[in-house]
Amino acid sequence: MGLDDVTVKPHERLAAYLADDMVAVNALIAERMASEHAPRIPEVTAHLVGAGGKRLRPMLTLATARMCGYGGPYHVLLAATVEFIHTATLLHDDVVDESGQRRGRPTANLLWDNKSSVLVGDYLFARSFQLMVETGSITVLGILSNAAATIAEGEVLQLTAAQNLATNEAIYLQVVRGKTAALFSAATEVGGVIAGVPQEQIDALRDYGDALGIAFQIVDDLLDYQGDAGATGKNIGDDFRERKLTLPVIKAVALADEEERAFWKRVIEKGDQRDGDLEHALALMERHGTLDATRADALRWAARGRDALERLPEHELRDMLFDLTDYVVDRIR
Repeated sequence: MGLDDVTVKPHERLAAYLADDMVAVNALIAERMASEHAPRIPEVTAHLVGAGGKRLRPMLTLATARMCGYGGPYHVLLAATVEFIHTATLLHDDVVDESGQRRGRPTANLLWDNKSSVLVGDYLFARSFQLMVETGSITVLGILSNAAATIAEGEVLQLTAAQNLATNEAIYLQVVRGKTAALFSAATEVGGVIAGVPQEQIDALRDYGDALGIAFQIVDDLLDYQGDAGATGKNIGDDFRERKLTLPVIKAVALADEEERAFWKRVIEKGDQRDGDLEHALALMERHGTLDATRADALRWAARGRDALERLPEHELRDMLFDLTDYVVDRIR
């Protein structure tokens, strides 16, 4: 089940509640992605931004700021900042992964070239820093700049860890915190910072974003092995074919006997994949219960997210964030 396959859609309720703010965010994105001297910048950016997406990360910033009683203009600036950082990472990721499709459309590196994708991504990172500086908050600047550095660090770590059987769950979690959860937690934390709420509430918002991001990525990795391709937009076993060590495989390697470990070494480390290998990999994961164990991990992280929300005052938006947390993991129940 994908995020669009149920009647009740928490991210759509959130979008409806924040509709006016999101109009302002989209207008600001369109304004700031312009370039007087390099027309390719808005061409490339518009291609990716126009492909859609749920805008979940900027909505988290808007929602947490509103939930904390913020009434100024800077939540819009920060939501646009978060989306610029996210879009920049997507442009870079597609080059690193040699991807040909994103959100059902050809990637920018395929339509233009790798150089354009990398340089436009760099431009969006620079724009994001210009935006965050406009808030005048050194705390906000610290949170988002640290997130940007953590994202880059996580991507580099993944390069060395993704095809190394020595990668364990602690390293996997470090990668996930970098590539996914860092921006989720920064997006939620800055909403509380600009609202000026007490530090314990800011900590709760950060913990919520961290847990939500980790649960989100674990679910995504699990669906690669047992999701509906029509709903997820991915074929079963894409990560396996790309030799990515994600959590279900890491758990299987940890429990493998000598023969099984030789199989994982051949297909992941050496990239020698043959007919029937995916089916054998799935059978090994079933034998050791690693798909169920991965599902349990995702549910535990979702529960941590809900626990963090419990530390915040009651609010209609808090209830929506509860529902969103359940929604992320409902795909694997």
